[in-house]
Amino acid sequence: MQLPYLSGYPDHLLEQVRTLIREQRLGPLLAKRYPQRHTTQSDAALRDYTMDLKARYLKSSSPLSKVVFDGKINIIKDALGLHSYVSRVQGNRLKAKNEIRIAALFKEAPPEFLEMIVVHELAHLREKDHNKAFYQLCCHMCPHYHQWEFDMRLWLTWRDLDKE
Repeated sequence: MQLPYLSGYPDHLLEQVRTLIREQRLGPLLAKRYPQRHTTQSDAALRDYTMDLKARYLKSSSPLSKVVFDGKINIIKDALGLHSYVSRVQGNRLKAKNEIRIAALFKEAPPEFLEMIVVHELAHLREKDHNKAFYQLCCHMCPHYHQWEFDMRLWLTWRDLDKE
C-alpha cells in the first residue's frame, strides 16, 4: 500500500499506519484525537488568523501582501501550502511581496492542522530552507509542530482512503 504523504518516515512507523488502515482504526483514532474543525473559512479570516500569529511571533519580519486559501495547490507536490516571494520591477526599484497560499482542502481540517500549516509558511519569512533553524522556529511558534505535521499527513492519507 502506497502512502504518498508519509514518504521519508521509517518503515516501522509506516507498518503501524498500514495496520491502522487494515483494521479501519485510522479514521476513528484521528476523530478522537482531533474532534473539531476550525472556523477559519474565508480568505479574510485566514489573513486575520495568520497576521495574529505573525504579530505574536514574527513582529520584525517582512510584511505579507496576500494570504489566501488556494484551490489550485497540488497537495502531494506542495503538501502544506506555498510561501512565495514575488518580485516586480517598478521604475528603477525592485519591489518584493510575500504571499502565503494554503490548500483549500484545509478549510475542512482540525484547528491544530491549520495552525501548523500557517506556522510552517510563516517560518519561511525568516528561513527559506527547511533547515535546523527553520524547524526550531516552527517549534517555537507551535510546540506540537512535529506531532501535528505527522498527524496531518495521517489525516490526508485517511481522506484519500475515505474517497475510494
